[in-house]
Amino acid sequence: MTDDGYRSHFVTATDGLRLHLREYGDRTLPGPPVVCLPGLTRTAADFHPLACALANDPAHPRRVLALDYRGRGLSAYDPNPDHYAIPVELDDALTVMTACEAMPAVLVGTSRGGLITMAMAAVRPTAIVGAVLNDIGPVIEPAGITRIKTYVGRAGSPSGFAEGAAALREKFAGEFPDWTDEDWLAMAHRTWRQENGHLVPTYDQAIARALAAFDLSKPLPDMWPQFDALGRVPVMVIRGGLSDLLSEATVEAMREHHPGLEAVEVPRQGHAPDLAGDDVIARIAAFVERCAAAHAG
Repeated sequence: MTDDGYRSHFVTATDGLRLHLREYGDRTLPGPPVVCLPGLTRTAADFHPLACALANDPAHPRRVLALDYRGRGLSAYDPNPDHYAIPVELDDALTVMTACEAMPAVLVGTSRGGLITMAMAAVRPTAIVGAVLNDIGPVIEPAGITRIKTYVGRAGSPSGFAEGAAALREKFAGEFPDWTDEDWLAMAHRTWRQENGHLVPTYDQAIARALAAFDLSKPLPDMWPQFDALGRVPVMVIRGGLSDLLSEATVEAMREHHPGLEAVEVPRQGHAPDLAGDDVIARIAAFVERCAAAHAG
């Protein structure tokens, strides 16, 4: 256990690549664990406030796993960038969950993590007892992909974390207008790390190739069949009030497909909400307990 309240583990993927995850809470805790899957270029660190809160809930403490996909965080980089793809990352997630005896679980998927969650529901429905989709749904807005393409693979190497925080604020202040200096600095520490005296991004810049499959001159493929595969379990969707990736119309359509859907909007945050606010954490914690009760019942 680190001073920050989690243990680091490494699991070998089916192709031999080394994958890293954080584990919060005792693995002997009753009920289904929570498995957190980050966004395209993000890492397990994004879930730290949520994971700590769930693992240390005085009434219902939970075991939480947060995964670094291949090429992110402390996981090994893939020599073949074509492997930065949802089918491969889905296999990695299932491999980690199996190795850690974390099935079935409540999945919390931010952006790409939500796409992987929906894909998992289609191929391994018994692995999931509930799903939180953070600012993602079966329909992706082209405007959001267009914006993401402008910065993925171009993280650069600032001279220090303060400079990195300033760069992040300049680029993303419109999506997170209420963030403080401390918030931007914390984000910088999750975006770069010290390596040989320099700051380097916490993800493989070759991941930009993962966006090459999106041909914005044509309608983007949807994932309604995969979303519908979640019909047997409780689902929560969280939308940033300023999101350009998940529209209000898509959330309403998700309600029609899944009548029990719980929808939460985080005001004055864009893509993707940071899941660090007390109110959002409380909503997720209550949702996890409902999933656990439904699974037990």
